[in-house]
Amino acid sequence: MPLQATSGAASYDAFGGGAAAVTNYIEDVFSTYLYTGNGSTQTITNGIDLSTKGGLLWIKNRASATFPGNYVFDSARGAGSGLITNTTDAADGSYSTGFTTSGFTLAGDNATDQNTITYASWTFRKQPKFFDIVTYTGVGGNNRSVPHNLGSVPGCVIVKRTDSTGSWFVWHRSIGTAGGLLLNATDAVQSYYWDSADQPTSTNILVSNSYGTNANGATYVAYLFAHNAGGFGLTGTDNVISCGSYTGVGGGNVATITLGYEPQWILVKRADSSLGGNWAIFDNMRGMSVNTTNNASMLNPNLSDSESVLSSFKPTATGFQTGDNFTATGGTYIYIAIRRGPMAVPTVGTSVFKAITRTGTGATVTVSGAGFAPDLVATANRDTNGFGYYDKLRGALNALRPSQTAAEATYTTTLTGFTNDGYTAGSNSDGFGEINGNTDPYVNHLFRRAPSFFDEVCYTGTGVARTVTHNLVAVPELMIVKRRNDVRDWNVYASPLGATKFMYLNTQDSVQTDTMWNDTAPTSSVFTVGTYQGVNASASTYVAYLFATCAGVSKVGSYTGTATTLQIDCGFTGGARFVLIKRTDSTGGWFVWDSARGIVSGNDPYLLLNSTAAEVTNTDYIDTYSAGFEISSTAPAAINASAGSFIFLAIA
Repeated sequence: MPLQATSGAASYDAFGGGAAAVTNYIEDVFSTYLYTGNGSTQTITNGIDLSTKGGLLWIKNRASATFPGNYVFDSARGAGSGLITNTTDAADGSYSTGFTTSGFTLAGDNATDQNTITYASWTFRKQPKFFDIVTYTGVGGNNRSVPHNLGSVPGCVIVKRTDSTGSWFVWHRSIGTAGGLLLNATDAVQSYYWDSADQPTSTNILVSNSYGTNANGATYVAYLFAHNAGGFGLTGTDNVISCGSYTGVGGGNVATITLGYEPQWILVKRADSSLGGNWAIFDNMRGMSVNTTNNASMLNPNLSDSESVLSSFKPTATGFQTGDNFTATGGTYIYIAIRRGPMAVPTVGTSVFKAITRTGTGATVTVSGAGFAPDLVATANRDTNGFGYYDKLRGALNALRPSQTAAEATYTTTLTGFTNDGYTAGSNSDGFGEINGNTDPYVNHLFRRAPSFFDEVCYTGTGVARTVTHNLVAVPELMIVKRRNDVRDWNVYASPLGATKFMYLNTQDSVQTDTMWNDTAPTSSVFTVGTYQGVNASASTYVAYLFATCAGVSKVGSYTGTATTLQIDCGFTGGARFVLIKRTDSTGGWFVWDSARGIVSGNDPYLLLNSTAAEVTNTDYIDTYSAGFEISSTAPAAINASAGSFIFLAIA
């Protein structure tokens, strides 16, 4: 009998001929994908296999237009059979939606593909301990058992009659045996919406004729959502979906919900018997940032309304907090939350980093070509102004500049949103000038959050030494922390220097000694900050960007200068596409190179993170090297001083 693998690497189920193990990640089974209709044929590639694995596709028109309903398609009934969650209509098989092994196709249907109309789509792939679909024919009577393959006790079950009109009946574990809800209505929990005896098990759901889910001869579809069932990640124990509840606190106060992970998608509904309320969907592609004012875009499953922006939920590294809405004092709210991805450690740099050069238009534009949905865009006008940082977690409209100490500023016509392949920009009329000035030259560095590569954390200071939870799933080797609500320096931790040292990103200063990090090195789950106001003033808000060495993808390291040609081995194949260098034992700028502007055997243009100066083009300070990058013998002391000390971040 083969031995079972126990290392957690999940490379094999067994040694000595055992079958390869299947490791499940949230990015394989769920996607939020935003697109614009073209009134014709188009293919949406979101990486989800609906064709052979099966699943659910939910599409909602985000704008005010004809056919603004919530349209649902699933593999169990066929990709062309649609249901509308905000109506009681029977299924309609006339749609031209199709499923592929990496997404879905559209063919000009008014409901899903009107020309120039923007849409949100959510894809749920069938996978034990995440999501399942069941179809059945009613036989009449109560407490009928219908088998499922969820592999765990469902946290939520949604049932819809398909051959005729009928409401969308919802059972949720937080309701218990009290009854059910209607997805197509604002009603609070009602006992007659679900039989109190019909509690699902790990193998069956129970339905009843008297409650509209088991009429004799009628056909039904049931969507099953798991709750904290594990089944994901390298060890197979990570949760990716939670069905829970919380009590509203009202009065501008914050309720904190702990999930054990950062969510990317939340469905919420007020459920207490005194009042009902709309169902609402939020996701991190359409907002759901940590900002306190109008931080998320809402769509309602029970309405045909267009998207609206309001203050709702703020994601944290371990769950979410309530905003001004969906937290009425004493109100009971139920939710389904889905974990942010990716969960898999990247194996190639192109899946998490992209440098793009472009010319500004001075008008609204979509910048694409990343190959992934970016979480951070560091963008610079190559002629002037320096870099600006825009990221999804802080909200697309909120800018920080690494060359300045200024607090976070909000703009409306600079970077206006994130897409699945890049970002959207406005006219640039109210911003720093590093986004989209007409005919200006730009470079964009697009980063994706991924385990062992890059993570971002937003937190509120306490004024006393503390730890901050992160999701890098590796020990951070480079940390950049900025106070968002006040004028403060950018503080940098680098592991080659140790936890008693720090630097400023916005200056040329050499390394300094202080208790910035409370003299404590970070771990794979937390980093520590002391009492210094730049990283932990009471009630102040902060952002931290964390980087680590990821084999074949990124390298955080150090070197000693030689004033001669010096090759830096990063363990790459094909060389570095991004290089950041800073001298630590003396003054020197934060030099940045990228392959989009040229890391070649000749001149290599560079910019400085700590400066608003124009790009320098007539220098040959670094060159190509297959395993990393090469520093030229002609490089100045700020890059290659003999016996000088330097740190770097390189990305393949």
